[in-house]
Amino acid sequence: MEPHHDTLDQVRNVGIIAHIDAGKTTTSERVLFYTGLSHKIGEVHEGDTVMDWMEQERERGITITAAATTAFWTPTDVAGGKVKPFSDAQGLTLPSTVKLNIIDTPGHIDFTIEVKRSLRVLDGAVVVFDGVAGVEPQSETNWRYADDYRVPRICFVNKLDRLGASFERSYKSILERLSQKAVKLQIPDGHEEHFRGLVDLLTMEYITFEGENGEKVVRSAIPENLRAAALAERAAAIEKIVEFDDEATRDYLEGKEINLARLRQLIRRGTIANKIFPVLAGSALKNKGVQLVLDAVAYYLPSPSDIPPGQAVNQETGETVKIEARADLPLTALAFKTASDPFVGSLTYFRVYSGRLSAGSYVLNSRTGNQERISRLVQMHANERREIKEISAGNIAATVGLKDTQTGDTLCALDFPVLLEGIEAPEPVISLRIEPKTKADQEKMGLALKKLSIEDPTFRVKGDQETGETIISGMGELHLEIIVDRLKREFSVAANVGRPQVAYKETITAPAEAEGKYIKQSGGRGQYGHVRLRVKPLAPIVPGAKVKKNISRESHFEFINAIKGGVVPQEYVPAVEKGVREGMERGVVAGFPLVDISCELYDGSYHEVDSSEMAFKIAASMALQEAARRAKPALLEPVMKVEVIVPEKFMGDITGSLSGKRGQIESIDDRGLAKAVRARVPLAEMFGYSTALRSMTEGRGTFTMEFDKYEIIPANVAEKIIEARK
Repeated sequence: MEPHHDTLDQVRNVGIIAHIDAGKTTTSERVLFYTGLSHKIGEVHEGDTVMDWMEQERERGITITAAATTAFWTPTDVAGGKVKPFSDAQGLTLPSTVKLNIIDTPGHIDFTIEVKRSLRVLDGAVVVFDGVAGVEPQSETNWRYADDYRVPRICFVNKLDRLGASFERSYKSILERLSQKAVKLQIPDGHEEHFRGLVDLLTMEYITFEGENGEKVVRSAIPENLRAAALAERAAAIEKIVEFDDEATRDYLEGKEINLARLRQLIRRGTIANKIFPVLAGSALKNKGVQLVLDAVAYYLPSPSDIPPGQAVNQETGETVKIEARADLPLTALAFKTASDPFVGSLTYFRVYSGRLSAGSYVLNSRTGNQERISRLVQMHANERREIKEISAGNIAATVGLKDTQTGDTLCALDFPVLLEGIEAPEPVISLRIEPKTKADQEKMGLALKKLSIEDPTFRVKGDQETGETIISGMGELHLEIIVDRLKREFSVAANVGRPQVAYKETITAPAEAEGKYIKQSGGRGQYGHVRLRVKPLAPIVPGAKVKKNISRESHFEFINAIKGGVVPQEYVPAVEKGVREGMERGVVAGFPLVDISCELYDGSYHEVDSSEMAFKIAASMALQEAARRAKPALLEPVMKVEVIVPEKFMGDITGSLSGKRGQIESIDDRGLAKAVRARVPLAEMFGYSTALRSMTEGRGTFTMEFDKYEIIPANVAEKIIEARK
């Protein structure tokens, strides 16, 4: 049941993250059931889940959009009267009931922005692994995002009832591929159809789950056949748990018994500091182990007050200010997701970092400098909404009908203009031409695409000036397929789409100089603009790296004003930069956008009467195009990280086919009874690969791919692309 007021130490903001098909949504559905939020368990394979509420999600059995919900949980051993809530290192007694703000995120790489923006506002995460496959490519990507935002994590090795499952092997893959700091807190009794229960290494109890949906957690003595293994595993776990605490290490080495409450304190401290990642076991589908994951969330993951204060930049003074999780401070909140809801219009999800917010109040959007009115506040439960009057620091909620607030915007008190760190969106790698079927669809399509691009920062829309076509770009074929499907269903827009195209780019490989002159003399006032530019290549951005202030991340472009002595007046410099940017939109090799360029304006001249911003803009655009032609331009293509999992007997065919696709094979590992081939392959070669893979492997092979980086295309391949563009 819901407590009347939630204190900060009661709140847990938690995400459920994993590779596609590891069982995140199945785990979330169990969480809703055990916390009493839903009275029936929804199943992904039956298409009746609560958290996957979109039609497209239910049809495909995948998660597309992150869904949020709020639930309450009392740890099982507290509820069963086994233990009193223990006190943590600060002597605070942990609450007997915690409030969980849960976000279930997608696993498919095409919707990776959902994971990224959710992790930005969460205090902790439950990382779910498939007990057969262990660590998979998307688990690594999500783990990296969690590292970027320093999010404490608990690992849950799921699906131990599946054929070929192995807790030991999955745990090893976590140690090898993610972190040496993972610590087992449980071991399973049996695998596959013999998976019966769990041994809790802290309480040294044998735990089974009884009742129709495993809702009864039954604790008993450890069976004799498991006792020796449990004692050995417990000793290994305690050794890792005491490692980062000198006093505990001393007691341990002196042979003193470390009691349960102290062990939990240590794990909590270690988990919050990212020095320990507890590992739990179970099978969500078979209703085993999920309640113990919730216990671990309550015990070990941080509340908002356990997290170090955030930092923001005061927009008026430029100073960095600390943002503490306290309700009595000025409001600071981050909008981390916008969604269009068919019933209420636009929904903005946000996390309050400090202060409180009540319905009917005004806030400042510090990116736009505009005020927004918070007309209604709602607590979300997947796609259902419950009206609330106010929300305080540390909580997550949504509001309806904000005019101009986007993903990553800061909402703050009117007299406290601060800016929090935003959310970086990855660059799209694939595009489609799209056109409305009828004249009536035309206007609707423009509005719908605009709404969708505000909702999803990885989805871009642009018009091709030459052909008058609309081009949409995204993270993969599935991403764009879902967008087109949503156009039809949510916005009733019928559209024709072209074949998927790779989002090629162009760059330069050498420094060069050029001048641009735009001089027109006609009756009356003429036009005069004259600039000299130097260009040189910029090293491409590494994912996750910080970018210099004056560099735009999107096209990765740096503009340097090196004019001396006013040969080009200052008021024309912005027009020169604008002209350079426009010149970069159409490259010189095959008309693709130019990226990774540093451009210096070092000389030029002007005319007292005839010079204008327009003339300088045109001159700069001409100069950039000329400089790019001289700077040994090259075509770039997106290269993907590909992992193919196949039975061993098909290995030769697979490695051969990947090499034939200009792929570089990086490693071949065992994955249970199958082999996992990891390679880097250009995206252009991967269209239609799933069909080819099925026919090569009798339908038994699977593959995943995600964007790695842009690379220069070999000359013989580039020629064909240039030819096709002509």
